[in-house]
Amino acid sequence: MSILKSLKLAAATPANPGASEHSFRTKLLRYLEEQRALAEAEIAGTPFQATKKVTRTNEAGEKVRVEAARQIRKGWFKDAGGKLFFQLRYGSKPLEFAKGMNAVSVQDISELPVIIGSIIDAINAGELDPQLTAAIAERKANFKPKAKKAAA
Repeated sequence: MSILKSLKLAAATPANPGASEHSFRTKLLRYLEEQRALAEAEIAGTPFQATKKVTRTNEAGEKVRVEAARQIRKGWFKDAGGKLFFQLRYGSKPLEFAKGMNAVSVQDISELPVIIGSIIDAINAGELDPQLTAAIAERKANFKPKAKKAAA
């Protein structure tokens, strides 16, 4: 008997987690964790610095991966009346939590980490999936496909 015939064969393709339908959740969750850390640092009065990996050339001429500081935009703001709001953004546009509602009203900055935690729970439960899917579709509609180069 053939060894291959004793195995259970199947046609399969590996999953690409980056192209998954819900990969936008992980990106948004990372952003919210960063916002929570930024809010906690501001409450404590300590500086917060996010980092990213970059490739640099050292003195010996070798390329090495190092961490470099990067700019973070706060997800909260005060309006003209001094009221504090937290806004969740996808790209450059605010995401609507409900029809016409794109921000969460916050009494004090000390409540911000708790509110961000609640939003994280809502995303994990899939409550914002329709809004995220619509935002992704809207953003994709703005990109034009690249023109194919003519064969030389």
